[in-house]
Amino acid sequence: MNTPAYKIESAHPIVSTLLRGGIRSGATMADRELAVALAAKSLTSPPGGEIRVVHVPSGEVIFRKTGEGRVFDA
Repeated sequence: MNTPAYKIESAHPIVSTLLRGGIRSGATMADRELAVALAAKSLTSPPGGEIRVVHVPSGEVIFRKTGEGRVFDA
């Protein structure tokens, strides 16, 4: 079984239309691609906040986006 290695986080509430229950900041996932896809398709409330995907073991931010539409892929 895969252990969660990627965390989706934001200082603001995360709004996602892909998941019925939404995404909690600090949600962990085992799959890098899924974590990045969910983060990329999500927004913050209020708009304009940053959403990050962090590789938990190393603490490295592997994906970052802001509400202004700017995406930074590490």
